[in-house]
Amino acid sequence: MAVDPIGTRVGAVNYLNTKPLVFGLRDLAPHVELHFDLPSRLADGLAAGRYDIALIPSIEYFQGRNYAIVSDACIACQGPVLSVKLFSRVPPARIRSLALDEGSRTSAALVQILLRKRFGLRPELTALPIGDSLAQANADAVLLIGDRAMHSPLERFECVWDLGDEWQRFTGLPFVFAMWVARADTDLSGIGDTLAAARDLGVRNLNEIAEREAAPLGLTRPECLDYLRDNLHFYLGEAELRGLATFYRFAAELGLAPEGLDLGIAIDQPAR
Repeated sequence: MAVDPIGTRVGAVNYLNTKPLVFGLRDLAPHVELHFDLPSRLADGLAAGRYDIALIPSIEYFQGRNYAIVSDACIACQGPVLSVKLFSRVPPARIRSLALDEGSRTSAALVQILLRKRFGLRPELTALPIGDSLAQANADAVLLIGDRAMHSPLERFECVWDLGDEWQRFTGLPFVFAMWVARADTDLSGIGDTLAAARDLGVRNLNEIAEREAAPLGLTRPECLDYLRDNLHFYLGEAELRGLATFYRFAAELGLAPEGLDLGIAIDQPAR
């Protein structure tokens, strides 16, 4: 199914970690209609046809909806990610109830995988609404993602996990949180190069992004820059694809994704 480049509908996340990916997108592709929403809603919107392409959580790519990765631009980490954390009131091995940030699906799957693989746990799950604070969750542990996970909580916790760090220690691989994805029957010729170019422009301008975004998030400019430069990784290379495949295997083992999918995760890497 061909898509008219005029008015191509692109869905992205309005989090700090996405800003480098869309920094120059409107200048590079003025025909694009750029919309922002929560990661979980972007996945629903792509599946429903409200977007032609979307930055969706990697767990959604595993749901067998005939999707294709269309760019080597992504949101990933190669160690601590800072913006995806588990706050536990008890030692991790004793977690029996877990509140999950309702804005997340990939991170929700990731924390369940780590708890199951490391401690054999399957805690009772509840949702933590976007507007609720850590203090409003009565669970043993709480998963927070995005900008609000970056702030130090007022409450004292027995343990705080950075899930990017925990994944890397457990697997030795990067973790991919989100990728640019389209339905496989959609003709979006050239969009991958455009998205990669927007990412490259954003990475070259992290100082400007940090200057603009820090204050509204309650961060200092150095904190914001350190996060974008040192905690995040925006390139979907071979190691990231291995991490993605490993995440799929674990998710399928736990029933969080269908088994036996051919992910088709090889993508064309733009020349550099």
